Amino acid sequence: MMNVAARQELMSKIVDILGVVVEDAKFEFKSDGLHMRVVDASHVAMIKLDVDSAAFDTWELDDVNLGIELKKIKEFVSLGGPTDLIEMSWNDTSGEMNLNLGIIDKKMRPIDESAIVSPAVPPLEQKSTVSIQGAALATALQAARQVGDLVSFSLDADHFTIHVVGQSDSVTVKFGKDELESITCENPIRSQYSLTYLVPLAKVFKSIDAVHIGFGDSYPLSLQFTFHEGAGEVQYFLAPRVENEL
Repeated sequence: MMNVAARQELMSKIVDILGVVVEDAKFEFKSDGLHMRVVDASHVAMIKLDVDSAAFDTWELDDVNLGIELKKIKEFVSLGGPTDLIEMSWNDTSGEMNLNLGIIDKKMRPIDESAIVSPAVPPLEQKSTVSIQGAALATALQAARQVGDLVSFSLDADHFTIHVVGQSDSVTVKFGKDELESITCENPIRSQYSLTYLVPLAKVFKSIDAVHIGFGDSYPLSLQFTFHEGAGEVQYFLAPRVENEL
């Protein structure tokens, strides 16, 4: 049994975040909330997303895992406005998931959830971190993408710098300590990442108060943020591009 209801704004945010790296995801409906772990096909980017049950208008269920095609959910929720109620139920007998939005009812069959990879969360030690306003990070990433794909993140005790060099142009965005929420860095560090995996997050970041960034020299990137008044928690992991790969 599963009866869940959420505002369109919440469901849209969940789908937008997961859609950055995958087309299908395993939705784990548990007593305490909704949990998802996804990794892209090349195992370069991964997302850990948890939403507390309190974020939902209705949360009545027995634990169940459902494989969902994100495109189908995205298309359905796009029919409503931010405050519209999306109702979801699961019928064990028919094997169908029922979606309701006002006068619109949709039935869909989940995909085989056993075929969807749910990766283990990597234990990363992040000694150097910086927190920045989501909108500022989104603008910096979009500016960097105008000239290239390989972005350098640099951090020292006083500055966080985003730098890209293209074939004929370059972009540098430098944030001073006073322009950041917080900064922790004992020694200067630098690492490179692909903007192909970062720029799609810019749309999400624009509405986020703060993004907590952790990385090291040629070390995986961690981006953490919350949404829906803290009920939704996200951690995004991205493998670095090391020099000998260039």
